[in-house]
Amino acid sequence: MRRLFASVRARAAVGATLVVALALVAAGAAVLLSLRASLIDQADAQAGSAAREVAAQLSTGIAPADLDLPEGDDHPVQVVDEDDRLVAASDDLERITGTGVTEVTPAPAPRKPTPKPAPTPKPTDTDDKNDADGSDSTDNDNDNDDAKDKQDAAEEAAEDAAEDAAEEAADGGDSGDDRLERGEISEDSRESEGSATVDGESEDYRFAEVRVNTESRGELTVHAGAPLAAERSAVGTALTAMLIGFPLLLAVIAGVTWLVTRRALRPVDAIRAEMAVITASEDLGRRVPEPDTHDEIARLARTTNETLAALQTSVERQRRFVADASHELRSPIASLRTQLEVGAAHPELLDVPGAVADTVRLQELAADLLLLARLDAGEKPGQGRVDLAALAREELSQRTGDRVVVTSDLDSVEVAGSRGQLARVLGNLVTNAQRHARSRVTVTSWADGVWAVLEVADDGDGVPCQERERIFERFVRLDDARSRDEGGAGLGLAIARDVAGRHGGTLTVDDSPGGGAVFVLRLPAATAAS
Repeated sequence: MRRLFASVRARAAVGATLVVALALVAAGAAVLLSLRASLIDQADAQAGSAAREVAAQLSTGIAPADLDLPEGDDHPVQVVDEDDRLVAASDDLERITGTGVTEVTPAPAPRKPTPKPAPTPKPTDTDDKNDADGSDSTDNDNDNDDAKDKQDAAEEAAEDAAEDAAEEAADGGDSGDDRLERGEISEDSRESEGSATVDGESEDYRFAEVRVNTESRGELTVHAGAPLAAERSAVGTALTAMLIGFPLLLAVIAGVTWLVTRRALRPVDAIRAEMAVITASEDLGRRVPEPDTHDEIARLARTTNETLAALQTSVERQRRFVADASHELRSPIASLRTQLEVGAAHPELLDVPGAVADTVRLQELAADLLLLARLDAGEKPGQGRVDLAALAREELSQRTGDRVVVTSDLDSVEVAGSRGQLARVLGNLVTNAQRHARSRVTVTSWADGVWAVLEVADDGDGVPCQERERIFERFVRLDDARSRDEGGAGLGLAIARDVAGRHGGTLTVDDSPGGGAVFVLRLPAATAAS
């Protein structure tokens, strides 16, 4: 598995495919939900329209049995009264759920009660007597009729009040605000979902419920449905298309990502192949191809070539260093060996001072090479405090065999660094000045802001402008100083500049005001360095 995803192309293709897959799944779910909601809203609108058409017929006074209901399974209709009794339904409706009333056969219309005839009153003795009396009988009959009329009016008022109380209780105790006027159709409708069996075929429907107040049957509720087959078919078709199209689209995206990444990484393969050839051939003069673009790979190629150039320069410098060191060591060693061989054969001819001078020169050269090796290895100078004035006085006091007298003008100023390395810098500068001075060498030191300055000046011929950087290279000597006795090995100034750089300072050469050359060493003062 690791080897399968070890390629950048494979990881990029898999990553891009996963991201696109997540995006497609989210987008597909959103589309399906939106499509389903839109189709359900459309079915609700159709069901509501069908219900209102039936309610409009009822509001005009058409009896439930005479309604013109929709035929077929497009819009099954159910009409119920306030007691949830079915009063009308579509012809082929066999079964229904989701409306609250599962009946499909309308109940018969309620019959009006037939009034019973009033009983005939029996004659009494009082009546006979009243009949015999004449006028008294007529007055009594009138009084009885008035009392009976009052009793009937009271009974009718009580019955009306009881009916009003029953209707109010049936409405939930409301004040009658939800009651519809005669012929009024409710503005809002309620939707539900269920199923219906029409002419032997069952389907899922969205039902709309609309209320209407009729004159003959009171308040009726119309349930009309709209099929969800179109919604199910559309959602199923869209889902099938997504299930088929999404894998194909992901395969195309994975392939395109693989090809594009492969093309983009082709320069990287060329760089890797060229680096492998350079490593195998050890030819640091070769360079990797740089693509003609301005992207990260082009910058990588340029940086690689810069690294190869710096490595080539370092290797060539190391090779020159080894060759120059071997050449410089060969001369004193060969001279010393010759003198010792002559002395062994002819003791009276042994040049002891010359042998000692060659040995000293060999020792100094070995010490210089060792110091350069430590500097190249990154040796840190340390953080000790060194007084340049005290260091210069100590170093000059030990130089008793100098050809030219050294004068000094020293101001006390402290720097942070290695006392031994800074003493080597001062000694190399004074030795170089002694080699080229005619009659005077001057050493001065002072503080210049955050810098500590040490100058070594001579009154010689000076250094040509074109050679002022070259003299700080290793094993470089000017033409008039190439003799073994006068020119040295050409490492003193190189060591001095490397030490100055390690201490955070600089070493430069300029013309001396009195003629000759002046070497200026600038180091951070101890207060600034801290």
